Amino acid sequence: MPLEPGPHAEILEEALALEADAQRAALAGDRAGAAAGFRAAADRYRASWESAPPRSFGRLVGMLKAAIQAGDAAADAAYARDALGGTADSPASAYALAVADLVLGDDAGAAAAAAGMHGGSEAFDRTAAAITALATGDGPAYAAALAEIVRSFETRDEHLTGVAIADTAVMLEALAEPRGLAAHPAASPVLPPA
Repeated sequence: MPLEPGPHAEILEEALALEADAQRAALAGDRAGAAAGFRAAADRYRASWESAPPRSFGRLVGMLKAAIQAGDAAADAAYARDALGGTADSPASAYALAVADLVLGDDAGAAAAAAGMHGGSEAFDRTAAAITALATGDGPAYAAALAEIVRSFETRDEHLTGVAIADTAVMLEALAEPRGLAAHPAASPVLPPA
């Protein structure tokens, strides 16, 4: 579905380009460059959300993905949670809330929000399974869900033009690491080296 024209669309394109460049830097081993790029992308996703038509929840998810990979997502998670009023009424808003709750350490909230992601798409269902596993500390279920996310990514076009990387999987691994649940599917060509 094409974007409605307007400043929000241009800002979103900037966010996507910044995120793609940051992913390239991460894949090249440039951690500082990647972190700066992800931070800039997160800021542009937020600006796009603020100027977009209502219910453009993907902008919040994009902001959180980039901020998590930048390594400083707490303020962005609080912003997303506040923007949603702490509740979700669609699979897309549930996705944003579930990720925000994981970042903020509200595992019960994350699991509850993840339940609301079901029915959005098969990709949402896979991500909901991974988020629920992280929230409940179920390492084997998380590893299985992550492997399915990576497998499904390898059969479709990449989200970030010209960058073959499973950005959802990378975001989840960043959330799993401090929990001791990272699966590190190093065999996948779409994930950066651990």
